[in-house]
Amino acid sequence: MSFSLPADPPRARSLTGVVRQMSAALDGRSDWFAPATSAVVFVIDGLGAHNLASRSGHARFLAQSGGKKDVARTVFPSTTASALTSLLTGVLPGEHGIVGYRARVPGTDDVLNQLRGWDTDGLALSWQRATPLTKSSGRPFSIVTKREYEATGFTAATQAGAAFHGIDDLAERVLTAADIASRTPGSLVYLYAPELDGVGHRRGWESDEWLVELEKADAATRALAAALGPGVGAVVTADHGMVDVPRHRHVLLQDGDTLLDGVRLIGGEPRMLHLYAEPGAAPAVLRAWREAEASRSWVLSRQDVIDSGLMGPVDDEVAPRIGDVVVAARAGIVYYDDRLSDKGPQKMIGQHGSLTAEERVVPLLRLGAFA
Repeated sequence: MSFSLPADPPRARSLTGVVRQMSAALDGRSDWFAPATSAVVFVIDGLGAHNLASRSGHARFLAQSGGKKDVARTVFPSTTASALTSLLTGVLPGEHGIVGYRARVPGTDDVLNQLRGWDTDGLALSWQRATPLTKSSGRPFSIVTKREYEATGFTAATQAGAAFHGIDDLAERVLTAADIASRTPGSLVYLYAPELDGVGHRRGWESDEWLVELEKADAATRALAAALGPGVGAVVTADHGMVDVPRHRHVLLQDGDTLLDGVRLIGGEPRMLHLYAEPGAAPAVLRAWREAEASRSWVLSRQDVIDSGLMGPVDDEVAPRIGDVVVAARAGIVYYDDRLSDKGPQKMIGQHGSLTAEERVVPLLRLGAFA
C-alpha cells in the first residue's frame, strides 16, 4: 500500500542520533556538534516544536535566545517508552523492541505496558533488546531525574551502567547535571524533566497550567546554560510533542461495533492502536478499518509498517509485537476501548503517539560548547 506522511522540516535530525553524536563530540568527531569536554542531554518530556512555537512568549529563552536552534524527528510511535529507549540506545523501535505504549507478548494474550510492565507484570529486562549507550559508550554516564524512577524496570532496561542521581526539584536537578558534567571531563549526563508532559496529559497543552510548567522549564534551561562549565556542551530536546483532544472527539469502541469484529486484543495508545487479530482475521480487520477510518487515520498492516521503515529495520523477534493492523490518528481524534471498566484514561486531554508533525517534531537546542 502507498501512503503519504507529513514531510519533515529541512535539516531535521533523528532523535536516535543525539546521544551518539554527543559522545562523538567529546572526541571532536561529531557531524552535528562542536567539540566539547563533556555533555548534557536535557529531555523535556512532551515539548514538541509546534507546542513551543505556539507558546514562545512564555518560553523566551527556549524559543529565542538559547543558542543555535534546530529540530529533531522522534520515533514512531511517538511515545515516551519508544522514544526514550531509542535516545538511550541509538537504535529504532524495530531493533530495540519497544514498539509502543502497550504491546502484545507474542504467543500470549498478554498486552503489557512498556513503561511500567517491568514492575507490574514481570516484563523481563531482556524485552528491551539493545545495549544502552549508558553501558556501551565507554564513558562515565550519569542519570539525573526524579527519585521515583531509580528502582524501576524501565530505568534498568534503558539506563544500565549509569550513576543515578534522584532529585525531585527541577531547578536543583539542572544545576546538579551541570555540576556533574563540569566536574567530570569525558562524561555524558542524561537530564530528564517529566513535569510538562504530566500536566499536558491531565489539563492539555493549551491550558494555563501547562504554561506555568513551560515557564518553569524555560527558567530551568536558562539556569542550565548559565551553569555549564567551560567546554561543556548541552542539547535540549524532547521525546514527542502533544495534541489536545477534547472528549467530544473521542471514538469509543463498544460492544457490537463492527470495527471490533475479528479483533482479539488492542494495544498501543489512543492515537496509535496496535490491533491484534483473531487467527486468519487480519485481512478483514484491515479492510474494515480502512473503509471506516482512512479519511482520518493512517491504517497500516504489520507488513506496511515493516516495509515503510517507520520503525527502522524490524527484527524477526520484534515483528509479532506489532499489531496485525496499526491505526495512527491523522485527525484530532483518539480511540478508546469503551468496553473496559476503567474509564480513567478517557480523562486525558493531551495526547501523542501518531505520525503528525505536531507529535513527531521536537526541539533540538544547543547550549554551551555546542551553541
